[in-house]
Amino acid sequence: MILAARGIDVVAEAADGAEAVAAAVVHRPDVALLDIRMPTMDGLEAARRILGLLPRCRVIMLTTFDLDHYVYAALAAGASGFLLKDVTSAHLAAAVRLVDTGDALLAPSITRRLVERFAAGSPQPSAADAPALHLHLAPLTPREVEVLTLLGRGLSNTELAGQLTLSESTVKTHVARIFAKLHLRDRAQAVVLAKETGLVAPGGG
Repeated sequence: MILAARGIDVVAEAADGAEAVAAAVVHRPDVALLDIRMPTMDGLEAARRILGLLPRCRVIMLTTFDLDHYVYAALAAGASGFLLKDVTSAHLAAAVRLVDTGDALLAPSITRRLVERFAAGSPQPSAADAPALHLHLAPLTPREVEVLTLLGRGLSNTELAGQLTLSESTVKTHVARIFAKLHLRDRAQAVVLAKETGLVAPGGG
């Protein structure tokens, strides 16, 4: 009702993750809004399956944040962002529209907290693994690696421009080239990659 009242077409509703996957296959939505905690199949597995079947679909995860210790895994699975369950109706509708445009629902402050709180629990690349992991970054110029590192720390384009003494338009160009070279969908995936390649430590450093 919240979304429909704000002009967003809701093509289907589901009671659990399995129903969500089945509905997504039938209706092929632009955006799927999934609760991380659902019966039968949780939102994380549902997100993986939906994105595997419908790579153009965008997924937003709902979470209590302080209790859900697999938010990072949701982003790694391909989710474009997450919302707290007490989100306002206006914010919910805005979030759906935002990810539908191809952006990620990751405010810088949320990204920093995310990296600090959840990434610390995931395996870190060993020194022996580092060279192989860093091969993923080979297409990038040194400046683009620097931009990706700051993206991984949760900086916005404005903050990036200030820190690197560049114009925002130049920063946007760098970000777009990084996404194209590394086949990234959005900033959420950039955060994950920066973490997994060791550019960003669990504490955000």
